[in-house]
Amino acid sequence: MYIYDEIDQQIVNERVAQFRDQTLRFLEGKLTEEEFRPLRLQNGLYIQRHAPMLRIAIPYGVLSSKQLRQLAYIARTYDRGTGHFTTRQNIQFNWPKLADVPNILSDLADVQMHAIQTSGNCVRNTTTDHFAGVAFDEIIDPRVYCELIRQWSTFHPEFAFLPRKFKIAVNGSREDRAATLVHDIGLHALLNDRGELGFRVMVGGGLGRTPMIGVVIREFLPEKHLLSYLDAILRIYNRYGRRDNKYKARIKILVKAMTAEKFAAAVEEEWSRIKDGPTTLIDEEVKRIKARFPEKPYQTLAAELPEEVKHFVNQPHVKAWYERNVFAHKQPGYKAITVSLKALGHAPGDMSAEQMEVVARLAEEVGFGDIRVSHEQNLILPDVPNTAIPQVYEALRQWGLVTANIGLLSNIISCPGGDYCSLANARSIPVAQAIQQQFSDLDYLYDIGELDLNISGCMNACGHHHIGHIGILGVDKHGEEFYQITIGGSQAPARLGKVIGPSLKQEDVPQAIEALITVYLETRESTEERFVDVVERLGLDPFKVAVYGQKDAHTEVNHD
Repeated sequence: MYIYDEIDQQIVNERVAQFRDQTLRFLEGKLTEEEFRPLRLQNGLYIQRHAPMLRIAIPYGVLSSKQLRQLAYIARTYDRGTGHFTTRQNIQFNWPKLADVPNILSDLADVQMHAIQTSGNCVRNTTTDHFAGVAFDEIIDPRVYCELIRQWSTFHPEFAFLPRKFKIAVNGSREDRAATLVHDIGLHALLNDRGELGFRVMVGGGLGRTPMIGVVIREFLPEKHLLSYLDAILRIYNRYGRRDNKYKARIKILVKAMTAEKFAAAVEEEWSRIKDGPTTLIDEEVKRIKARFPEKPYQTLAAELPEEVKHFVNQPHVKAWYERNVFAHKQPGYKAITVSLKALGHAPGDMSAEQMEVVARLAEEVGFGDIRVSHEQNLILPDVPNTAIPQVYEALRQWGLVTANIGLLSNIISCPGGDYCSLANARSIPVAQAIQQQFSDLDYLYDIGELDLNISGCMNACGHHHIGHIGILGVDKHGEEFYQITIGGSQAPARLGKVIGPSLKQEDVPQAIEALITVYLETRESTEERFVDVVERLGLDPFKVAVYGQKDAHTEVNHD
């Protein structure tokens, strides 16, 4: 994994010292709230419903065991013993005291972590496939290019105060597991006819109040021009993006207003002036970054499971976990194992300090000491030898981390919602828990098959509800919490869900989901046809009737 050099460490240490002084001056009354606000946001610190919330960057979702142990220490020392992993592959602490935040940042700096650019109108944490570097269908390791983007974007003087926040995702595999089409910029690695590496460039995707799917503005961008082309895109956005209305400030609004063709032409014109400048990638620089991700010292192992491991994973209580949570690896004899953070009765994405320490220990004992964070708010042990699968299962089982639901309905993606977030219109966690309880029967979940259910507490869509096969959005109706349901969304291929009717009370949501599932099970043409495929084939009407009892249920869209 990437290791800080002296310059990286100096930058982070100086930022810690700077923010310690700023916090002290604020607590002493020497800085007003208005003066302190941009300073704390530059360091990932929000003021939420009950306490400050600190968002910590996990670049492209990669953690070392040492870093995960430090996060466990921070959770135990400064929070309430828990951290929350997000869809942006970061972690949030919801209960730190303001006076403690400089100490937290100092502790993070000790393990080469920080909270820089996790908030504010800047380039945020670049995300990628959580199986990057080990995926069997990988074209290139996208972490190398995520790291190049991280170095290019951190403290970039032109792009520190953009019209709005900015998110980039890089996909290096044949399957898009990075949700690139719903990012401000999405990059797909590909090889041209001559075997040369480049990127398909998509711009203008995003969820939130005005969800949009990104559009391709360049089919093939040569590798060496990656950063200069990103520079050109950001310059056009910085120049023409709206600053008068934050709800119209994202690049997706600009692309739509200009049209994709005119936006692409503007980028190409800007790029023509800088394409061979100092941001052009040279072979030596790419090799330098690649050296930070060396090939791991894998053992030479048989691809097939050993007989004793086959016997173990075929036990009734293990089989479902192995089928759902264990992913094929590019190296024969190894697997990538998803550590589910979606146990029944727990908030999706939450992890205790003790659980973090268990996973950190396993990463060292059976792997090479690294862990991944997924967009689905789970963790990944990326390099598990087949022989160690029983050991991993038993260790995770003792701490409630073997819920066999990856890809199933109860693997719910959810933001913290109104229990924590001051922006939320409604709570997300109780709804997620009620649905998990409704669908707690694993046999039933397996019969339903692949289904993504995403929940957001407000239109900011931190739970990515628009691209869930079923999406749930919390809305405010005259001071009461209601929930709007969309169906038919998808991450890959990217598709936005459609609202099926009026919003529902919290207690009615699980039954509504049950009604949707019943329609699906009764109308699917085979067990291979997924819920989202049936929605695409039949349209909304059968599902509306099941939930509301009428074909033409009024469709309500609430933007509060």
